[in-house]
Amino acid sequence: MLSNRWTVVLLTALTPAIWGTTYLVTTEMLPPDRPLLAALIRALPAGILLLAITRRLPQGIWWWRALVLGALNIGVFLALLFVGAYRLPGGVAATVGAIQPLLVALLSAGLLHERLTPRTVVAAVAGVAGVGLLVLRADARLDAVGVAAALGGAAVMAVGVVLSKRWPSPAPLLATTGWQLVAGGLLLLPVALVVEGPPPATLTTANLAGYAYLTIIGAALAYALWFRGLRILSATKVTFLGLLSPVVATALGWAVLGQRLTAAQALGALIVLGALVAAQLQPTRTRPLPEAAAPRVLIGKES
Repeated sequence: MLSNRWTVVLLTALTPAIWGTTYLVTTEMLPPDRPLLAALIRALPAGILLLAITRRLPQGIWWWRALVLGALNIGVFLALLFVGAYRLPGGVAATVGAIQPLLVALLSAGLLHERLTPRTVVAAVAGVAGVGLLVLRADARLDAVGVAAALGGAAVMAVGVVLSKRWPSPAPLLATTGWQLVAGGLLLLPVALVVEGPPPATLTTANLAGYAYLTIIGAALAYALWFRGLRILSATKVTFLGLLSPVVATALGWAVLGQRLTAAQALGALIVLGALVAAQLQPTRTRPLPEAAAPRVLIGKES
């Protein structure tokens, strides 16, 4: 049973590892200054692909639940993420976003009745510190709107992760993933058109390959693994794995782009890895739901 759980952890960890490759793919393969287009192409075609494979649409309450989850986990999150990325140095945005495990732990204590322990809090704070050492630069500047967007992005995805756990879907994994990707993509579509205009008239082979990677690997596969992990593991354990993204991005910058890796960055990476491993080792105790909350479980299983 233990080995099965760690298999799930490792498979779920592939998602933030894949997301960590996004910076390299975006800078080396995609048209410049089109981040919302990248987010849109990453989400909407992947969702349509999964819907075509599963041939299953939401039913009943899952029409609005899919819209809410798609907005939180994908549409609104990616929009805020790119606002923060534009207005802040990447290190600042990543460090602010690293607060997400702590937010999920707090929300899980209130909504999912998971026990919030000092070990979780210490691991979450260590994760933020580790990411800061890994990606933050001494000359980084702060921007109020950018910081607010980065915090907002971490908060909306934290809510999305917890609600994904609170609302177990009766549909197959790929169908639920497809619903959320389509919902998030449709929300991004008008924003991308208004802010960035229509797509480029011509795309290179590298552009097409980059977009295909983001669609198939970065969204369809990655989100399916992420939501599968959420079905099996606690929300807190899953969200700690997200700290792998800046570690992978930094490692690829060093290995592929020849970027310099300092001793402080190496220490930060070790702290991050230690924090997420500590979070996985920590037993999660769940308090029984009060009797008044029992009908909610039944409602969450309706189709």
